Amino acid sequence: MILVGLALLALALLGAPLFAIIAASALIGFARADIDLMIVPMEIFRVSEIPVLIAIPLFTFAGYLLGESQAPKRLVRVTNVLLGWMPGGLAVVALFVCAVFTAFTGASGVTIIALGALLVPAIAEAGYREKFNLGLITTSGSLGLLFAPSLPLILYGIIAEESVDKLFLAGLLPGGLMIVLLSLWCVREGRFVHRRAPKPPFQLREAWHALRESAWELPLPVIVLGGVYSGFFAVSEAAVVTVVYVLVVEVLIYRDIPLRRLPQIMRDSMMLVGGILIILGASLASTNLMIDQQVPARLFELVTTYISSKLSFLILLNLFLLALGMMLDIFSALVIVVPLILPIAAGYGIDPIHLGMIFLANMQIGYCTPPVGMNLFIASYRFERPVMFLYRATVPFLVILLISVLIITYVPWLSLALVR
Repeated sequence: MILVGLALLALALLGAPLFAIIAASALIGFARADIDLMIVPMEIFRVSEIPVLIAIPLFTFAGYLLGESQAPKRLVRVTNVLLGWMPGGLAVVALFVCAVFTAFTGASGVTIIALGALLVPAIAEAGYREKFNLGLITTSGSLGLLFAPSLPLILYGIIAEESVDKLFLAGLLPGGLMIVLLSLWCVREGRFVHRRAPKPPFQLREAWHALRESAWELPLPVIVLGGVYSGFFAVSEAAVVTVVYVLVVEVLIYRDIPLRRLPQIMRDSMMLVGGILIILGASLASTNLMIDQQVPARLFELVTTYISSKLSFLILLNLFLLALGMMLDIFSALVIVVPLILPIAAGYGIDPIHLGMIFLANMQIGYCTPPVGMNLFIASYRFERPVMFLYRATVPFLVILLISVLIITYVPWLSLALVR
């Protein structure tokens, strides 16, 4: 079995599909336990019976539609008009816009690529230092994973068997904390810029034009998230409303997306969804094998042998998740790691919803943590700057995000206040 494990690890390092590695390990494990191998396709089929699962393809399609339209440009304009007049206002605008965009697309690399062309030149023109500018956009690219309708939030709910509605509520305060702390840093930087180049005052006429231009898109978060938070919509119903609304607005009203582009956008979005679902199906089979072989119980015994306090466990958990976020994409990390750490965390008295906030907050930071955070290389390619320059540029933002993760970790009230 050691040789088999090494062989599977070697295949993974050589680029074999992750779902194939997970499914192969499950098949080998069930065969050794003399269990009928039909359990693997049965578990994969069970994915289709999860009611909330329909939200994943629908929200993904809506996110891709927004990314293909001129919605990001209109959103940047309206937020810049409303907030750009104050010191650090344009940088705060970037934070909010990136968070909203990532919440709908679920992929931080898409945020950097789609919004970088708009935000980086605008922030540079406003007089901000290049290091601050690129550090802001690189780290902001992963903001929003804690806000509804983030795909990782939905996927965590499915894997942990927790209410997705509650997870949507639970992410509000932790995600808001991150944005507030980063906004304070942006305001500090903005004061220096404001002294060199004072901002023009708020212009009511320009604000009216920007609001009128975005009049159809601004109600989207209110309609969808308000419906979910108030209990008027279930998550799957909110996903349907989102897709229909975005289709009507972007295709029929604004006409940013021609009808002939819809099949291509649908195919691209469903390729992402297909990858998530097949990994999820294979991981459910693998999870059942681990439970059958009492792997979580053995891991808990091993961990408690060396770690006696909840405080120490949380410190090690944060370090582990940060390293994981640098090496794995968030969807793979969710389906592989969450089934293992859930029972261990429960043994230390950590609420599963609180654990979800800790997990996603760390993975969010892992995207832009040196030396191998994915966002660092995406930003290096997108803005044509050496990756070492981006390492230095992201340091102040990473320190702030790490402080916020520590607060989220050791103040469970932030995650549970709205759901308990």
